[in-house]
Amino acid sequence: MQFSYRGKDSRGAVQQGLLTAASAEAAASELMRRGITPLAIREQQEKKGASLGKLNLNIFADKVTLDELIVFCRQMHALTKAGIPLIRTLRGLAETTRSPALAEVLEDVCNRLEGGTTMATAMQAHPEVFSDLFVAMIHVGENTGLLDDAFKRLSEILELERDTKRRVKQALRYPIFVIVALLAALMVVNFLVIPKFANVFERMGADLPLLTQVLVGTSNFLLNYWYVMLFATAATAVLLRQWVQTEKGRLVWDRYKLKLPVIGPLLQLITLSRFARNFATMLRAGMPVTSALSVVADATDNAWLASHFKDMRQGIERGDSLLRTARSSGMFNPLILQMIAVGEETGSVDDMLNNVADFYDEDVDYGLKRLAESIEPILIVVMGVLVLILALGVFLPIWDLGSAAMGRG
Repeated sequence: MQFSYRGKDSRGAVQQGLLTAASAEAAASELMRRGITPLAIREQQEKKGASLGKLNLNIFADKVTLDELIVFCRQMHALTKAGIPLIRTLRGLAETTRSPALAEVLEDVCNRLEGGTTMATAMQAHPEVFSDLFVAMIHVGENTGLLDDAFKRLSEILELERDTKRRVKQALRYPIFVIVALLAALMVVNFLVIPKFANVFERMGADLPLLTQVLVGTSNFLLNYWYVMLFATAATAVLLRQWVQTEKGRLVWDRYKLKLPVIGPLLQLITLSRFARNFATMLRAGMPVTSALSVVADATDNAWLASHFKDMRQGIERGDSLLRTARSSGMFNPLILQMIAVGEETGSVDDMLNNVADFYDEDVDYGLKRLAESIEPILIVVMGVLVLILALGVFLPIWDLGSAAMGRG
């Protein structure tokens, strides 16, 4: 985003101009770094046509994948540790990377570094690539002179996130395949099978059972109004997506997502594990507890749990201990609370939080291994009920006609 600013330098002279930053706070920090005291910062509104063009460009543009970001962090760790200048390192990686999107981003970061900005501020201009947690780690690494260590920790965090996503996808692959196959079978039955039987029943002039009437009515409705159902489904999906993108909608969606049977508790364990490990990384890097909680909360992909993390930060700002705020949040079991208490007493909260993350990871591994086993009985029962309904709806009239024919004979 672009901001217009007006401020005073060290000599009292008024300075004004344009500045690119991720937020107004980031713009103010950059001005202070330049020795300019900001008096007014306003976001520049883009023209509608330019915004639409940018939107279309973002839709069809390539995105930086998680694997590419991990490789980038590993390379930055090795090159910065070797003492190679930062700008030279970034330009070299921009020229050798296979990702055009990442190359474009790195070129822009280099240009901003040559303009005098810090690396964290330069990366803040690309929130679609570098998350708040990523930028915070780079900021801490720059201030402590341990930028190579920051990239190493980021690569470890991203690798854990990638492995978790792969395991979740692997565990959900079988249930999704079964559900898709079941829906396809229902469509075939409603569009091809039931209409054939309906014609036969109609020619016979027989009184159809209620279950058969329901099946025939459903099939006729889908045949006559399938385009209406398709449009309604697409419209509902678009409206739901727009609602989820709002602050209130995302909060409600993420809250009830955690209440889903089987999957909800597993999602909560994954989020809590990521929170504990990221929080420990922030504390080990030397970041204050309140700042670390803010960064980790913003980096959490579940708005409902992120609100609890922010409540913990507010409790610490009021003077409460980490243990008391963790207990009041209601998200941690007694064993985890005991580990946090030991960490506070011994001054090694970061180590204990890593142990907490390991504990959650074990539960996640067990839950992922049992996920398919837990969903499979539910799918079998649903398939059995649907097959029973279809079989009774189709064959009951045939049995009635056969009985009637035998009685007349």
